[in-house]
Order: sequence, then C-alpha cells, then structure tokens
Amino acid sequence: MGKFEDLRVWQRAKDLAIFIYKLTAHGKFNKDFGLRDQIRRAAVSVPSNIAEGDELGTDKQAVRYFYIAKGSSAEILTQAIISQEIGYISKEDYGHIEKECKAISSMLAKLIKARSNFK
Repeated sequence: MGKFEDLRVWQRAKDLAIFIYKLTAHGKFNKDFGLRDQIRRAAVSVPSNIAEGDELGTDKQAVRYFYIAKGSSAEILTQAIISQEIGYISKEDYGHIEKECKAISSMLAKLIKARSNFK
C-alpha cells in the first residue's frame, strides 16, 4: 500500500484517462458537453479511486475504492459503446477503450481478491 504509481492497473487507468481526454477534445464531442463531461469524469475516476484506495490505511478501505474504480470502468465502456454507435468515435478508438476497460476491470478484480483477506 501507499505506492499507487507503481500499480500497473493505475498506470493503465491513467493512460486511458489521457486517451479519452484527447479523444473527446475535438470532433462531435466538442459540442456534446453532457456526454463529453460524463465520460471524462468516469475516466478520471478510475485512476483517482485506485490511488485513493491504495493510500488508505487498511485493505478494507482500499477494496471499497477499488470497487468504485471498477464501476467507473464499466461506466466508461457503456459511454464508449454509445459514442461509437452515434458516430462520435471510430470503431478503432472504441476497440482500444473496450480492451483497456476490460483489462483494467480484470486487474481490479484480482487486486480486490488479493486485498480482501482482511480480518
């Protein structure tokens, strides 16, 4: 605990947030403030909750934040599906987001399992 920058899941989540910020900075997202802001908030939520959870004093507290991060990853994926279906993002960009969200969610599930051995 306490070195969240070393967690591979945090690194991938941070990189995904940066990707989403850049992707939503232009094109059709430029005028759709609601969806743009929502996907950005969800994207920032994932690495932020991983960091916050890892910095807390107990595994029980950390697991709670890791579950929130996992939920935000599902939120990003849902918003990416919608964005792709309405023509805001390409199939390639959607594919990248889908791959990363699924990988992050899987990594978080393993981290939750590893940290859930608290008493």
